[in-house]
Amino acid sequence: MAINWVYSYFNELSPQALYSIMRLRSEVFVVEQNCVYLDADGKDEQSWHLCGWDNNTLVAYCRIIPPGLAFAEASIGRVVSAPAYRRTGAGRALMHIAIEKTLQQFKVSTITIGAQLYLAQFYGSLGFVQTSDVYMEDGIPHIEMQYKLEN
Repeated sequence: MAINWVYSYFNELSPQALYSIMRLRSEVFVVEQNCVYLDADGKDEQSWHLCGWDNNTLVAYCRIIPPGLAFAEASIGRVVSAPAYRRTGAGRALMHIAIEKTLQQFKVSTITIGAQLYLAQFYGSLGFVQTSDVYMEDGIPHIEMQYKLEN
């Protein structure tokens, strides 16, 4: 499988791409995880969006958030893989590219994320370190984690 990675600012997204993003986020975060929350939180319009496409199918996605919007540091959020593409390496590839893009886009050395607790080992394998106690967000245990570029 060859994934086509597309990195776009919000206003560069086509209506079809935006629909695919919102559909995948809803499919996983609302339906699969049985979590009622407001996904359209006002951060998308000020963020960059990284999409992994297999032809016309969105297989992996995240948004890259500027410093000061979600956390004091730049952030990566709404990280999601399509259920049919899990365990293919798409999510890991997504995060490697997202880390690189975040560091380049904002000229930062630290990235903060709010990670679902059950994914702490996955993010840890990418170089993120837990920086908070467990907290509940939308009924799901989360932790803050940071990635720090080695100088």
